[in-house]
Amino acid sequence: MTNATTAKVTTPVVEDRNAWRWGFTPQAEIWNGRLAMIGFLAAVLIELFSGQGFLHFWGIL
Repeated sequence: MTNATTAKVTTPVVEDRNAWRWGFTPQAEIWNGRLAMIGFLAAVLIELFSGQGFLHFWGIL
């Protein structure tokens, strides 16, 4: 007789890194970074095409 050992194999839980989740989660930080990059790009494009700063463009300064 052979003494065969059985090992319980479980598959790892994979989280969707693009899911929209609230709180201090890696998904929320990824979305925060993406939206910040879009906002920064928008401010740069406004300054390039209007010839004035972002705050001057909106009439704040």
